[in-house]
Amino acid sequence: MKNSIIQLLIKIISDNAVDRATKYLGSIIAVIAICAYPAALSAKMLTLKENGKSEKLEMTGKTWAEKLGYPKGQKVLLLHCDDAGMCPEANAAVQNYLGKGFLHSAAVMMPCPGAKAMINWAKGHPAEDIGLHLTLTSEWSHYRWGPVSDPSKVPGLIDPDGKLWHEVPDVAMHASAAEVETEIRAQIEESIAMGYRPSHIDTHMGTLYATPGYVKAFFKVAEAYHIPANVIDLTYPEVAENFKKQGYPVNDEVIKSVNDYKMPRLDNFTSVGPGKTYEEKRANFFKLVESLREGLTEIIFHPSVPTENMKTITGTWQQRGWEGDLFADPIVIQFFKDKGIIITNWKEIMRRFDHKK
Repeated sequence: MKNSIIQLLIKIISDNAVDRATKYLGSIIAVIAICAYPAALSAKMLTLKENGKSEKLEMTGKTWAEKLGYPKGQKVLLLHCDDAGMCPEANAAVQNYLGKGFLHSAAVMMPCPGAKAMINWAKGHPAEDIGLHLTLTSEWSHYRWGPVSDPSKVPGLIDPDGKLWHEVPDVAMHASAAEVETEIRAQIEESIAMGYRPSHIDTHMGTLYATPGYVKAFFKVAEAYHIPANVIDLTYPEVAENFKKQGYPVNDEVIKSVNDYKMPRLDNFTSVGPGKTYEEKRANFFKLVESLREGLTEIIFHPSVPTENMKTITGTWQQRGWEGDLFADPIVIQFFKDKGIIITNWKEIMRRFDHKK
């Protein structure tokens, strides 16, 4: 099974990706909560969520948005900032846009140099929805980090440089599910020890969906702490059938894990796509939102302040700068109003979920 996942991930991640995290997450959506067998992999299979595009699916029964008490037929968006804590530029963007009310959800990479500063900010802003972007990779060429847990307890997560592996396939080849569970628990405990209990957890570069064992560890830890994970509900027959038609065999072991998961799920999950200009990026984002089906959709992006230092970390510094600008843009704010789109976050989702139990 690991080999099948590795083959899929190698297809997704280019050798010199401009921004590995964004590229990978834009494609990994299609394998959230499923695992593909190698014989079924093809370029066609990687197009469902690439470049910020989303495909409409017909669904029967209640969406998770409706189950949580949102109006029937409504698009509900969870606009989520990934990579908080990665560097000062990411922290500055997240703190600015959350603090001004333009954005409502973010997650911190605990192994990174800026994590402590971001957690301290979260402690001072308890109403904000700040979770953890559980991190098992260190993808950049020169800006690296190691695990939070004792390296001797997670040797499979450590590369020859003493850091976390660059890419997800490396993690899948070397790290056991037990090591992964040890590290993600350590990241949560580190935040709690600093005086902040995260409001949600998700996965950097999609690593926690790389093998069925990782999925089980992810869900197990989420339930143990009663902290929601970003789990997409592929138990809808229409959704599962759509993936099958596109060549995705659904793995029963992982689907059972999804079925058994005891907290709220997402109806859909996607990412902000690129643009050659800010205006093109904004237009592409509008097309993405228009294409979404009803229900609860998480859209991830990576806002950062475009400094000279940021340029040394990633070639997508400009895209990240625009992603920060996007949600403070009056045109975008008016678009949401005109379309009657509801904006939510994980804290609100869990309030609704716990109230309905």
